[in-house]
Amino acid sequence: MATTILVPLAPGFEEIEAVTIIDVLRRAEVQVTAAARGGGVILGSRGIRVEADADLAEIDLDAFDAIVVPGGLGGTLELMREADLLAALRRYVEGGKWIAAICAGPMVLAEAGVTDGVPITSHPGVRDRLTGQDLHDAPRVLRSGRILTSQGPGTAMEFALALVGELVGEQASLDLAAAMVVAVPQGLA
Repeated sequence: MATTILVPLAPGFEEIEAVTIIDVLRRAEVQVTAAARGGGVILGSRGIRVEADADLAEIDLDAFDAIVVPGGLGGTLELMREADLLAALRRYVEGGKWIAAICAGPMVLAEAGVTDGVPITSHPGVRDRLTGQDLHDAPRVLRSGRILTSQGPGTAMEFALALVGELVGEQASLDLAAAMVVAVPQGLA
C-alpha cells in the first residue's frame, strides 16, 4: 500500500515549498493530495496559481499517513484558523503519525498545540510569533520524534528529501537525490 500525504494549502502559501514537497514526494511514488478550502485554484504568495487536488472540507483528514504544512505567512495564518486541520494534527501526534512543517508552517503546528516542549525550527522571520516554543537555529531540517520542521524556501529540497527518507526509506531519498542531481543533504549520507 502506498504512503499517503496531505499537503494543505491556503491563499498566500509559499510556492517553492509546496511545489517542491509535492513534486519530490510524488517522484518517490508517495500519493500526495494537495487540498484547499473550496478546492480549485489557489494563489500563492508570489502570484503563482496552483490547482488543489481536493477540497479540504470534503476529505477525510484521518485517511493519510502524514500531514505536511508548507509555509508562506498568508497561507499559514489561514491554516491556523482551520479547526478541523488543527484537530487532525493533534490526532496524528497522539496516533504516532508523521506531521511536518516548513518556514512559517510550524506556526500551524504550534496553534494545534503539538509542539509544546518539542524542538522545532522555522523561518527566522516568524520565530517571534512562536513564543514558548523550543526553537532551534540549526539544523536546517529538524526531526523530533515524528515531527519534522524546516526553515524556508532555501531548505525545501532538503526538507522534501528528508520526508522521503522518513516515509519511504533512506535509500529511496539518496537515489532520488542522485537522480535529480541534488547535493546530498547533511545527515542523509
